[in-house]
Amino acid sequence: MVAAADGRPGHLGAVGGELWWTEPRPAEGGRRALVRRREDGTAEAVLPAPWNVRNRVHEYGGHPWAGTVGDDGPLVVFTNYADQRLYRFEPDAGGEPVPLTPAPAIPGGLRWCEPVFADEFGEVWAVLEEFTGERPTDVRRVLAAVPLDGSAAGDRAKVRELTDDAYRFVTGPKLHRSGSAVAWIAWNHPHMPWDETELRVAEITADGRLEGAATVAGGEGESIAQVEWAGDGTLVFAGDRTGWWNLHWVDPENGNTGEIHPAEEEFAGPMWGLGMRWFQLLASGDIAAVHGRGGQRLSVFDAWDRELNPVEGPWTDWAPGLVAVGDRAYGLAASASSGYEVVEVDTVEGTARVVAAAHTDAVDPAYYPVPEHRTFTGPDGRDVHAHVYPPRNPDFEAPEGERPPFVVWVHGGPTSNVRAVLDLELAYFTSRGIGVVEVDYGGSTGYGREYRERLREQWGVVDVEDCAAAARALAAEGAADPARLAIRGGSAGGWTSAASLTSPAAAGLYACAVVKYPILTLAGWTGDDTHDFEAQYVHSLVGPPEVLEERSRERSPVDHADRIAAPFILLQGLEDEICPPAQAERLLERVAGKGVPHAYRAYEGEQHGFRQASTIVDAVLAEHALYARVFGFEGPDFDLELHP
Repeated sequence: MVAAADGRPGHLGAVGGELWWTEPRPAEGGRRALVRRREDGTAEAVLPAPWNVRNRVHEYGGHPWAGTVGDDGPLVVFTNYADQRLYRFEPDAGGEPVPLTPAPAIPGGLRWCEPVFADEFGEVWAVLEEFTGERPTDVRRVLAAVPLDGSAAGDRAKVRELTDDAYRFVTGPKLHRSGSAVAWIAWNHPHMPWDETELRVAEITADGRLEGAATVAGGEGESIAQVEWAGDGTLVFAGDRTGWWNLHWVDPENGNTGEIHPAEEEFAGPMWGLGMRWFQLLASGDIAAVHGRGGQRLSVFDAWDRELNPVEGPWTDWAPGLVAVGDRAYGLAASASSGYEVVEVDTVEGTARVVAAAHTDAVDPAYYPVPEHRTFTGPDGRDVHAHVYPPRNPDFEAPEGERPPFVVWVHGGPTSNVRAVLDLELAYFTSRGIGVVEVDYGGSTGYGREYRERLREQWGVVDVEDCAAAARALAAEGAADPARLAIRGGSAGGWTSAASLTSPAAAGLYACAVVKYPILTLAGWTGDDTHDFEAQYVHSLVGPPEVLEERSRERSPVDHADRIAAPFILLQGLEDEICPPAQAERLLERVAGKGVPHAYRAYEGEQHGFRQASTIVDAVLAEHALYARVFGFEGPDFDLELHP
């Protein structure tokens, strides 16, 4: 059940009167299927396996398709994961997808993201990420135009570049409805998009060139995460100039700017993928917006009364993937007792309903964990936000006086957060008597820029301390067994999990750890040792080059493998370009023969994060088997061999 439920719908869009989106298919090798909802309410996959509507721009990918209505019905362009090319497809006309972009000289080296139709020029405009050499940092990114007639499929010269590569990173083009102007967001190393970005605008000439490109907002320490055109020719954007990602407007003609709705809560988040949409402008001029402090709810900002009106419904969390069709907003919403569903909001009638991907209970909801929203006290009295999930199973209760084992779940990023929504993997453990605490340690998003920047140059310190503070507090108050605490995480969460086994701040706290596709040495997670998007991320998290080597030696688990005393397992995808297997293998070499029980499970065909059903099953069972072995209870029928 955990494997079948992995992932969620994403990348919503409208094609004529139809809603389209992508869905995960764990049983089909982890591909993403493109799905359409017909006007009669039925949903169907548009492309059969092995078509995989996904791209690898920035390695994390972004919005992979665009649609319009042509002479023969829907016309879509999409990126196919296997070769990263753009394809054209008319599902109602029959036939196969037709490539629009050339096959790259370097496999997977011409990547496309956030396509939009530029009808006046018979083109699709998109972000082009082009690799120019073998190194992961041999890359350039521009906005580019691709002819819809397929003439560029065999001729790279027919791809028309719209911008130069003065900026290392660009988001997809937002075309003004008149076709006279375009807006996008850009930034450069060493910044990450949540550090500093610029809002760029240019005029579109009659022959489709961009002219007079200029920055109209952002820079100077402001992060702009999304931009949209308003009907009056101004731009609405989410920027954090006030310390919170709030909504603002700017007139690109004269530079006048102002706030739309100032509030100490977030109306955007970290731009880990291109094409994330926290807000959408409605036909009425009102704004549908995902916002909150910690969590994310949906409200409609009344442009006339200047009021924010929450959308009523059972959902407690909305993902950043809104689509507006007239005065209707579509989004992905979930709660602690339901997975993400496709929800339609009629902002005129004030109603909301599920229209696709409706949640169905795989088991009795009595087995679902119930989150407790907590704020713990960390070092120096700082707040540490978390969601606590005590064990829950209606068929069992603990022996009198026995406190449960608890596992600290560390989210990745680390510039990210946790959502208090139904997760069957989490329920797998809580239904077996194992409590979980998900920690929004310092550096997490959702609590303003000041909270987010607690981690600046303190990665491996603040995150370790905050996770330990939550675990110790649960033990001190009697909610958790202090002798049966564990920690687990993937990616940046894998770093914190491993660092917690070697850091004095958590010495002796955890009885075991699960470390998934981790970063394990800071000096080895920069430049050409990782992908370009995060090639300089470590400098804001740990420090500039002149101190990085020293701090890496102080904090990296690889450099303090002799301190590891608790059993652990390493779970690693062998095609991971973000956290390459070499780091995991280096740690294994340093703990081999040291008497610390450990296991390494490496998965063919997996990248950063697991998508194949067989991998997900194996990883969950391996984790469960470790806890059973260490905590002393009956575990799954799974052969987990721990090496000394």
